[in-house]
Amino acid sequence: MDGGNQSTVSEFVLLGLGHSRSMQVLLFMIFLLLYVIIISGNIVIMTLIITDPHLHSPMYFFLANLSFVDMWLSSVTTPKMITDFLRENKTISFAGCMCQIFFAHFIAASEMVLLVSMAYDRYVAICKPLHYSTIMSLQRCTGLVVSSWTTGFVHAMSHLAVIVQLPFCGPREIDSFFCDMPLVIKLACMDSYNLDILMNVDCGFVAVTCFNLLLISYTYIILSVCQRSKTGASKALSTCSAHITVVVIFFVPCIFIYVWPLNITWLDKFLAVFYSVFTPLLNPAIYTLRNKEIKKALKRLRSYYVGSQEKA
Repeated sequence: MDGGNQSTVSEFVLLGLGHSRSMQVLLFMIFLLLYVIIISGNIVIMTLIITDPHLHSPMYFFLANLSFVDMWLSSVTTPKMITDFLRENKTISFAGCMCQIFFAHFIAASEMVLLVSMAYDRYVAICKPLHYSTIMSLQRCTGLVVSSWTTGFVHAMSHLAVIVQLPFCGPREIDSFFCDMPLVIKLACMDSYNLDILMNVDCGFVAVTCFNLLLISYTYIILSVCQRSKTGASKALSTCSAHITVVVIFFVPCIFIYVWPLNITWLDKFLAVFYSVFTPLLNPAIYTLRNKEIKKALKRLRSYYVGSQEKA
C-alpha cells in the first residue's frame, strides 16, 4: 500500500440477487416500480413543504431535507441494480465501484446526523415550547443540515482514502447487487482482517453515537412530558412515533451490515435491499399517513390542481 494503488482489476462482477431469467425479469419489474414510487413520493413531500406556507416550520424543513437524502440514498445503488436484472454480465468499473462506496456512506452518515437534528427539533418543541422559535431559527436549522452533510462527507472520504489504495489483483466477484464496502475489502490482495475491523469501528462510531443520541433524546422527551401530565406519554408518542419508526427502520439494517455483521449472505442481501430501497420507500409513507398537516397540504394541493384544471 505504500506504493499507492497497485490494482490490476479494472472492473468487478456483481452476482446480484437472483440467477434464473424469469426471476430476474420479475425483480426488474418490482424494483423499477418501487424506485419510481420512492422518487415520486419524496419529490411530492419536498414540493408540498416548499410550496405550502403552512409547512414553513423547522420540523418540515428537516423533513424536506430527509426526503432529499432518502431520494439519493436509493439512487446510489437501485438504478444499477435494476438495469443489471436485464444484463447477462453484471459488471461495474473500478471507478464506479469506488463512487458507490463513497456516496453510499456519504449519504447514509448525513442521514444519521440529520435524524439527530430532527430529534433535537422535537426536544425543543416539546420540552421548551416558549423558546422554540428563538432556538430553532432558520440559521440554526441551516447550520444543523450543513453539519449533517459535512459529517457525511468527512466520514465517506475517510473510507475512500483507504479503500482506493488497496491492491486488487485477484478475485473480482462481489456477492451482492452493489459495491458493499466489507465485500470489496475482502477482495484485496492482502490480509484485510485488521482493516475490516478498522472500517467497522469507523462506521460504528458514527452509527452508534447517533443511535445513542437519538435514544437519549426520545427517552428524555417522553419522560419529561410524562412528568407534566397523565396523558403526556400518549401525546409524546403521538408526536414522535413517526420519527422513532424512521430511526428504527434506518439504523437496524445499518448496524447489522457495518457495525455488527452477521456474515450470512442471504441476510446481508436482504438487509442491504431493505436499507437502500425500503427505507426510502417507507419514510414518505410514514410521514404522510401519520402527519395531519401533510395530509391537509395534500388536500390543498389537490384542490388547487383540480381548480386550475376546471378554469382551463
